[in-house]
Amino acid sequence: MANAAAVIVDGYDGCSTLNTSEDVDSDDGTATTTSKENGSVYKETDRYGFVGGSQYTDPTQESRLPVAVIRDRELKWIDMLENWEKWMSKRFKKVKQRCRKGIPPSMRAKAWLYLSGGKFLLEHNQGRYENYLSQPGNLQSLEEIRKDLDRQFPFHELFIARDGHGQEDLFSILKAYTIHNPADGYCQAQAPLAAVLLMHMPAELAFWCFVSVCEKYLPGYYSPGLEAVQLDGEVLFGLLKQISPLTYKHLKRQRVEPVLCMTEWFMCVYARTLPWSSVLRIWDMFLCEGVKVMFRVALLLFRCVLGRQDQLAECPSLYEIVERLRRVPSEFLQEEFLVRECLRLPITERDMEREHQRQLVRWKENKEKARIAELSGDRSNDKGKKPKKNKISEKQTSTSRT
Repeated sequence: MANAAAVIVDGYDGCSTLNTSEDVDSDDGTATTTSKENGSVYKETDRYGFVGGSQYTDPTQESRLPVAVIRDRELKWIDMLENWEKWMSKRFKKVKQRCRKGIPPSMRAKAWLYLSGGKFLLEHNQGRYENYLSQPGNLQSLEEIRKDLDRQFPFHELFIARDGHGQEDLFSILKAYTIHNPADGYCQAQAPLAAVLLMHMPAELAFWCFVSVCEKYLPGYYSPGLEAVQLDGEVLFGLLKQISPLTYKHLKRQRVEPVLCMTEWFMCVYARTLPWSSVLRIWDMFLCEGVKVMFRVALLLFRCVLGRQDQLAECPSLYEIVERLRRVPSEFLQEEFLVRECLRLPITERDMEREHQRQLVRWKENKEKARIAELSGDRSNDKGKKPKKNKISEKQTSTSRT
């Protein structure tokens, strides 16, 4: 057996959370977990570190894999991570299959680091993260980040304490990115992504994974104007038209814009939408296969809640549609159902690429039309104004002389 220490990322096992919990005896004599913060006691912190909130997992209701299965998968992942280049170059299909089954919790930190390319960035940028933190940064961006810290998973042990080390590490990651990529700066939707990564690994490792997600997986998603998000929204609706034309027509009839679901679903990679076990399974697949996983999940959710005529009849307006999408029944959000059914959707990678190219062409055409229309409008306005020939000529002449 390979050394189990090989899966630890710099002494961090990917499962630990802020050390605010302790074992106590419950009324029935069984061991439970409590978390203490500001005088409050939360009974039974779940295994992901949540002490409450919508993403809390009740330990008495969750289903777990047999220990023997988990150990077997851990051994397989240890072997893959020790021979990563070989597996990625020669047996990627097997890597993808194992990501779809779910990465063992003890392996997740290192697996995400390798899958995302964060390990490569870390090794080729030694000392840069510390350098970013030593710089003052943009004051406006830093103020915006500070305002958002309390909103990021406030029921998770790592972030429950205001100004605790979890929030401070999150602030450091987001600040460092504004210096790393000043053109994009800070976007609110980035905070949940950084927080998810920080739950699994130390700040510097989480930062480079975060850089990879923002720039390799979701390029342009957090840029001013959010054009990449809007484009992918059109791609999503184009794919929806192919697999659920009835749903697509209803959404168009009610003038539902793709951006309504893109911000929570795509920009946050479902981190604020799904039960936590499902979030982790989707992230396992997303970091392996890319953005197409997000499209599959979105298409499945549409089909589940708005795929039948009777469901559409219950949503005659934009308000009901938005509420239905916000309150997806829990049976459709369970990890095994989500993974199994989204992979069964009658849509291929080629279909997605074809639709992306079609929408990209249309997007460019619309931008060009808008540009021409804007120029035409400027010319029309100029016709109504008196020409300033003499002043312009004098300015041009003096400029040409110098």
